[in-house]
Amino acid sequence: MMEIVTDITSKDEFDDIVNSETRPILVDLWATWCGPCKMQAPILHAFAEEMKDKVRVLKINVDECEELAALLGVSAIPTLLVIKDGDLKEKKVGLSTDKDLANMLIKHL
Repeated sequence: MMEIVTDITSKDEFDDIVNSETRPILVDLWATWCGPCKMQAPILHAFAEEMKDKVRVLKINVDECEELAALLGVSAIPTLLVIKDGDLKEKKVGLSTDKDLANMLIKHL
């Protein structure tokens, strides 16, 4: 069984998923020391569970994947990205509610 939320540990792993996934991808860029990131985690996991057949959810720790975070243009966290067909479709910085997540993704399903 596939994980509901996939922790990305390398640029290659990220690229492989982005290039092969047909569903929209929600990417959460976060860090262990970030308060809003800690608040985002349970919201993200609940959303991932609810949308598991429609959306792929990835988490990237910016301290462990600095190069990837830089390539994705992350300057503040939490940052959420929506990627579809290999292209960045949405970007939101800051804490997001489940309704925010749904609004970001609905148009890409």
